Order: sequence, then structure tokens, then C-alpha cells
Amino acid sequence: MTDARRLQRGFGHVETWVFDLDNTLYPHHVNLWQQVDARIGEYIGQFLDVDPIEARRIQKDYYKRFGTSMRGMMTEHGVSADDYLAYVHQIDHSPLEPNPAMGAALERLPGRKLILTNGSTAHAGKVLERLGFGHHFEAVFDIIAAELEPKPSPQTYRRFLERHRVDAARAAMFEDLARNLAVPHQLGMTTVLVVPDGTREVVREDWEMEGRGAAHVDHVTDDLAGFLAGLTARSA
Repeated sequence: MTDARRLQRGFGHVETWVFDLDNTLYPHHVNLWQQVDARIGEYIGQFLDVDPIEARRIQKDYYKRFGTSMRGMMTEHGVSADDYLAYVHQIDHSPLEPNPAMGAALERLPGRKLILTNGSTAHAGKVLERLGFGHHFEAVFDIIAAELEPKPSPQTYRRFLERHRVDAARAAMFEDLARNLAVPHQLGMTTVLVVPDGTREVVREDWEMEGRGAAHVDHVTDDLAGFLAGLTARSA
């Protein structure tokens, strides 16, 4: 499914393709992020010595207010980013399976492909290894490269664009959170929101599923591989 009502910006001019990682380059229903989510709650509970209910309340409050729970814990409690990331990314990546269709679609895209994630490069490496198409990406810009300032902070996008010499007006951004597309759109990027396909249960907060009708979302798809393949098929 793609939403044909919003075609403010196209792709004919795009020379750099920028992708979020979690719940974007693999399907939402894999629920890999659910494991990370649980680890974050455990970390917060242990660090603050609070029960699981209070830990989850704090976790989601910080996530919504600071962009990541980690940023909230750093700001409010002086948590070490290295310790936090090492703990929360100790998960089982085996639910991820190779995706040859996505690999083929990425290969056909003309230009550079980059990843911009609020996670770590170590986590991204494990995800891409399981998916089997990591070699198509030139680089991963992670939370450390962002100087621990997560999306949707405007500074993070600017750091990314400067580091990798990306012309925003000739780039496209793919994300599973609509709020993370507001700044890219403002900077001139074509924006694509990747949503669940609706066939399987996904574990997401209600606010995370909002925004597909926002003015800063140019396109919506629930099948990223098919969406990308369609772009190159139309230009062939």
C-alpha cells in the first residue's frame, strides 16, 4: 500500500537515499525492537531502583520527550551512554531473516545509500548481517556520531548531512516515525513513512503510529522493498 494522495516531492532528482534502521529496513511485525524495549525497561529499573511499572513509565516519558530513553537518562540521571547501549542491545537477532528482495531493490537504486539511526553501529551491523544487504550501504551514522543527540533533533540531521556531504535537496529519507521526518522535509528531502502492513500484530505505542497524514510526509508505504522496486521500474 502506498498513499497516492500525497506526492508533493518525487524521486527523479534523488542521488542519496537515507534510511532509518529499526522497523524501517525490516518489517515491524518482527518486533525486534520489542526486545530492546524490554532491555531498556530493565536497565532503567535497575539503575533507578524502581519497580517495572514505574520504570516503564519513565522509559516512555523520556522516549517521547527526549527522542530516546537514553537521552533522558543521560540528561536526568547522568547515565553512561556506553553502558546503556551495551546493555540494551544485548538481544537475539535471529528473528531477522535474509531479504533478497530488499537487497535487489537497494542495488538498483541509483546513487549513495546511507543509514541514519538512533541506535549504535554495533547493533546496526548485527541487523544488516542478518538481513544480508549491508554491503549496499556506504556508511552508518549512529547515536555516537550524532554526539548522543537523537533524532528528531535538528542538529543531528545537520551533523549527518555535513559528515557525509549530503545535499538535502537531492536526498530522500525513509523512516518509521513521522516525527523524525519533519526536519528532513524542512531541509528539502523527499520523505517516506514506512508503516506496518496490517497483517500481523506489532508492538508500538499509539503515538508512534500517528502522522501518516502530516504535511511533512510525502509518501507512505507498508512494503518498502516493493516501493523501492517500483521507483526503479518506473525510471527504467
